[in-house]
Amino acid sequence: MSIRTEKVTNVLTRLAAEFFEREASNASLITVTHTDVTPDLKKATIYVSIFPDDKENAAIGFLKRHRSELRDYVKSKMSMKTIPYFEVEIDAGEKNRQKIDDLLRQ
Repeated sequence: MSIRTEKVTNVLTRLAAEFFEREASNASLITVTHTDVTPDLKKATIYVSIFPDDKENAAIGFLKRHRSELRDYVKSKMSMKTIPYFEVEIDAGEKNRQKIDDLLRQ
């Protein structure tokens, strides 16, 4: 990953977290864990962790419905030639880590 791509990834992660914090309701806790950006910076996948688990489907639906608003928010905060299109996914690695922690506690 180039230095520029790494910087863009860090800024996009921070901006996505700010946007979701501002727009989401208090029904669930949405945490942006990390972001992957393609080398051409045209697509970005935002990985999130959602608590509680039973609100996961509703929260993902909410996040996917607000992708265009997220793109507008990023456009207003960053000066880039190309603003990426966003995908939102559950961070499976984080979910597995939480399961392992629960098993170790038992």
